[in-house]
Amino acid sequence: MDWKIFGTVFGTVFLAELGDKTQLATLLFASKNAAAAWTIFFAAAAALVLTSAVGVAAGALVSQYLNPRYLSYAAGVGFIAIGVWTIYQAS
Repeated sequence: MDWKIFGTVFGTVFLAELGDKTQLATLLFASKNAAAAWTIFFAAAAALVLTSAVGVAAGALVSQYLNPRYLSYAAGVGFIAIGVWTIYQAS
């Protein structure tokens, strides 16, 4: 296992997920049904694992046809566009 890649991916995803809609949704589920906290935790964790698996599979497939550098550019442009759209909506 490449621990440098592991640490980079873990840190990036962890920071990206803090305070996002997924975390807020699980917070709301847990606040409505505290007795089922472990069920909510395992369901949310399984959903995140599955979405991550889909992302990894899609990335591996797309990288066979496109240069990973172009994927990075597309992701960067996408994030900038979302940021501009968010700022536009806020004003």
